[in-house]
Order: sequence, then structure tokens, then C-alpha cells
Amino acid sequence: MMDAESARKNIEDLKARIEYHNRRYYQLDDPEISDAEYDSLLQELIALEKQFPQWLTEDSPSRRIGAAPLSKFAPAVHLSPMLSLANAFSEEEILEFDRRLKRFLDSSERLSFVVEPKIDGVAVNLIYSSGILTTGATRGDGAKGEDVTQNIRTLHTIPLKIQNGSDERLPEQIEIRGEIYMETAAFRKLNERRLAAGEPPFANPRNAAAGSLRQLDASITARRPLKMFCYAVGIVRGRAFTYHHDVLHALKKWGFSVNPFIRQVEGIEKCIEFYRELQDLRNELPYEIDGMVIKVDDLSLQTRLGAVSRSPRWAVACKFAATQATTVIRDIIVNVGRTGTLTPVALMTPVKVGGVTVSRATLHNQDEIDKKDIRIGDTVLVQRAGDVIPEVVKVIVSNRSGREIPFKIPDTCPECGSEVVRLAGEAAHRCIGLSCPAQLRRHIQHFVSRGGMDIEGLGDKLVSQLVNQKLIHDPADLYYLSHDALLNLERMAEKSVSNLLSAIELSKHPSLDKIIFALGIRHVGEHISKILARRFRTLDALINTTENELLTIRDIGPEVSSSILEFFRNASNRRVIEKLKKAGVSPLETISPRSAPLTGKTFVFTGALSRMTRDEAKQIVESLGGQAAGTVTKKTDYVVAGEAAGSKLQKAQKAGIAILSEEEFLRLAGKI
Repeated sequence: MMDAESARKNIEDLKARIEYHNRRYYQLDDPEISDAEYDSLLQELIALEKQFPQWLTEDSPSRRIGAAPLSKFAPAVHLSPMLSLANAFSEEEILEFDRRLKRFLDSSERLSFVVEPKIDGVAVNLIYSSGILTTGATRGDGAKGEDVTQNIRTLHTIPLKIQNGSDERLPEQIEIRGEIYMETAAFRKLNERRLAAGEPPFANPRNAAAGSLRQLDASITARRPLKMFCYAVGIVRGRAFTYHHDVLHALKKWGFSVNPFIRQVEGIEKCIEFYRELQDLRNELPYEIDGMVIKVDDLSLQTRLGAVSRSPRWAVACKFAATQATTVIRDIIVNVGRTGTLTPVALMTPVKVGGVTVSRATLHNQDEIDKKDIRIGDTVLVQRAGDVIPEVVKVIVSNRSGREIPFKIPDTCPECGSEVVRLAGEAAHRCIGLSCPAQLRRHIQHFVSRGGMDIEGLGDKLVSQLVNQKLIHDPADLYYLSHDALLNLERMAEKSVSNLLSAIELSKHPSLDKIIFALGIRHVGEHISKILARRFRTLDALINTTENELLTIRDIGPEVSSSILEFFRNASNRRVIEKLKKAGVSPLETISPRSAPLTGKTFVFTGALSRMTRDEAKQIVESLGGQAAGTVTKKTDYVVAGEAAGSKLQKAQKAGIAILSEEEFLRLAGKI
């Protein structure tokens, strides 16, 4: 039987090994053992601590599995106040922040700042005494919050004991501030599970993080995928810092997660550059940010600047436009797409979301409506991220009056009255009417769009008139429109008719990728159109291709290949193409730069680029015969890593894909 001293040594050894593997898994994303091996170590530790409770300590990894449920949270007083930040909503307000600092300091010298993404999560304060986590609390009112120590201990990205790999003395006591968050992919999976279980979904990752952290049963928190980025310290006893960036460096060295995009910059102009950069990167990050924080780097200047009311003078939160808002669904209509798909659309009271006023949101399909129980008259939370069409996130059920009306996709097409069917294995309802005017309208709108033939002056209303007046029956008919027929349409005067006919004439010689996209082949978007144009160079070569030839092309699999072949086999489609040719539509032959160094190579860009924008980099690749992709796959040749590159870089490293710096990429492309 093991004696107490041997048990102590075994427990210490197990704790050290488990913490080492925790760091490899949760902070470095580079595990060295399997989950089963890790679980075995943890169970061995738990068994020993149960047998020898005198050796159970607060910093034990076994504490992460949670304790008995609480009836309520106790208050926790912060050693120093957790101040809120003043906001800036424009670049001019960021400049004014700099001017205020200089006026207060009576100095015109350029200031050094630390800039960081503003994580949309839950602020917490951690207290460590002699390197051991003793208290974890929410921000609360800034002076005191809720004691969530039991729950904090379940988060693997938070050390229970400060790591110190050197002989450097740790602080006797320190407050460490950070933001607990949930990554967007994990958030979506959590909401899927909740919906499947009949539970209401969380509105956004921040709400999910807050709800998960504030569980009275810590074992529930332990099962939620929460993470934490640390960004500051409060009271520090037994250690001194000179600059804020020194604080962040120490936190990383001690085993805390610090956001990789945090930078030290000189001058407010560099802060604004980073603000713009973050806005571009916002939708590519694996977590949500709602702005950027600027902090004066020099801690002595922070002390001189002090605080006003409840906000420090030395920091400001530069906010992005909100991506969510609440509004009311006034009605639900059905749009019929060019492939016959019926898409329900919510007509809403106009509301500003992401800096844009929106009054419509896609409801996707009937399954989505049923799952979220969306009704006409509901108050809903809507979301818009980047250029994505707004969507309804959830219903605010507490606002229901009982007069809300459930909605069902109609059995007949609202455009042509034909039967609506739902094919096995598909979520979409489709109109099967061969002469459905809505499908023709959408097809023409797609054909003339900027990504397609780019015919200026052919807006949705004019396309509807042309279809309704039966002046066009397919896209090729556009090139046979007469001056007199157009002049008879509503709001078409001599000048507008002349301009439209000129625009139609100018569109007769597009690049090959433009006409491929304009044809509306299912699964063939702008990216695939460019790939096909570079490979086949002429439309006739593409029309006469084979399945074997298509399947040798990167990014084209069986589904896309089948769709292309099926489109060109269709006699009606071939007739439209012949009509286009007779009208004089002749795409330019694609000249493939076969000798260029990037020909046939696929590039993925990650992190922040300093010499060019992401779009400029992609244009360089495509102009030299290469392809720019958004994700790392086995077909990727190079990953170009900018500053603070993330998961794409890690995936490429694991797969053995060549990694290029920005400078190496430009050299390969012959740009330097």
C-alpha cells in the first residue's frame, strides 16, 4: 500500500505532467498524447487525491471538473476598480482622443500605444496569491462582481498556478484581467445542440459565454467551450512594470493566453491603420470582436493621466458598427430564385445593423422557420456580418402578445401557380413550372449582373417589365431588343433607350470567365468560372469538355463536374448559346500565363499583410495564373503568413505545406 509521502510525490508528478499537456493542448494547439491517455492521467490523479485528501490543493487540475452546484453567487470585491472604457465611433474621434492626451500632458510628442482587438465576451478579474488562483469574479459594477471561482477553475486556458520557468520572482499578489469568450464555430455547434434538444438558442457568442460562466453548477461550465484572453493587470504586489507591453509579455510567459493581434505602435496614425486592418479581418477571425482598444503604453503616463468618472483617460474603445439589432417582422413573403427555389423572406421594421439600414432578412427555408418558431408579428434579433444578407438569429418570445401568425411555404408558386415540391434529402421547396416568370427574371438579373455580362442600366424593375411584356424569353433575347420596343416601356425615354442599347452592345465581348458565370451553371460561381476560363481558354472548348478532363482540375469535384456537363448537354441551353453567338456575343480568349511562376499553384493568405491588402494579393496570384483560396486543403501549395497568423498557419504546418512570408511571396511573384 502506498504511504502518504509516496502519494504526495506521485500527485505532484501527475499534476506537473497534466499541466504540461494542458498547455500543449489548450494554449499551443500541439498535443503530444491522445485524449484517452490524458483522461487516464487525470483519473489516476483524482483517485490518489481521494485516497490522500491532505494533498489536494487549490491548483490541482482535478479542480477543473467542477464542484457541487451553488444556490447563488457570493459577492467578490476587486482589489482595484475595473473601470469601463470611453468609446470612439469614428477615426476623427480616435484623433480627438490623441489630442486630449496631449493637452492633458502638455506635450506635443508622439505617444506610444498598445492596440488590441476588443473581444466581445465577458470581463473577469482573477486574483493570484503566491502564484495560486484564489478568486475569479465577473466585472459586476466595477467595484465588486460575482464570485465564479468554481467555474473559472474549469477553464483550461486559465492557469490554476502561474507558470514560472525561470528563477524570476513571481508577484506576491496580482489581479489579472481578461475576457472570457466562445469561438463562433463552437457557438454554432452549441446552438445546434440546444435547438435539437428543444432549448432556446443563445443570441450571440457573448451571451453564450456569459450564460455558460454564470452557471450555479460548475460541471455545466466545464462542458462549455469557453476560452480567455488576458489583457491587463490590476493590483500587483512584489513586482513592478514600466510599460503595458511588458505586462502582456509577462502574462504570456506565465502561461496566460494573450491575443496574438496585440501590437505596440508609435503615434495615433498607426492606431488608425490597425483599426482599418481589424475591420477587414473581423469576419475571418475565429471569435467575435466589436472594436479595438487603444492604451497608452507607458504606465507612468497612465498614472499621470488617471481617470475621469468611471473611465481611464489613457484608454479608449474604438467601436465597430453593431452587427445585431432587434426589430419586428411585419410580414413574410416568398422569393422564387432562378433555379425555382422558394426562399422565405422577412419584411421588417427598418433597423440599422452593421452600419446599414435593413428591412429584409432571409429565413432560409421552412425547417429554419419551424426550428426557430418564427411568426409574423414577432420581435426578433437580426444579425448582419460583413456583406452577408441579414438573418434572424432568434425570436424574443417574451415580447409575444398572442396575435403572432405562424407561416408555411405555399403549396403553389406565388409567381406562376405551378406545383411546389420538396425533393427527398433537400431542405428547399422548388417550383416545377417550366415557364415560371420569376425564374426567368432571376436568371436575367444574374446574367446582367456585375459579375456576369455587367450590362449597366438593366435594373430589376426594367427586367421585370421585359419579362412581363414577353419581350425576352431567355438571356440571348436581350441582344435582339429593338429601339421602338424599349421606347414603349414605362420610364424609358429616348436617352435611356439609347444608353441601354449602347451598354448591351458594349457587353458583347466579355472575358470568358464573365460569360461562364453569367450563364448561371449550378455550383459555378465567380471563382470556379475563372478556373474554367484559364483551363479551357474558349467557350467552345469548355462546351465540348469531358468528365475526365474536368475532374483533373483543382477545386472541381464530381458534383460541380456533373453540373457543368449537364448544363451543356441541355438542348435549350445550347440553343441560347447559339443565339448569343449569332447576336455577335464573342468572349475574349483567355491568355494563360503558362510560363509564370504561379501558374497552377494555389495560395491561401492568413494574418495581417503590411504591404498590400488581401484583395490586392489575390489579384497578383490570379494575374499570374495561380488561384487564391480561402481555406487550407490538401490542394494548397503555399500559405502566405502575415503578422499574427492563426489557425490556417497551424493547419499548413501540420500538413507540411510550404509557408511564405509576405516578402517571399512578393519575390516569388516577381514584384520585388
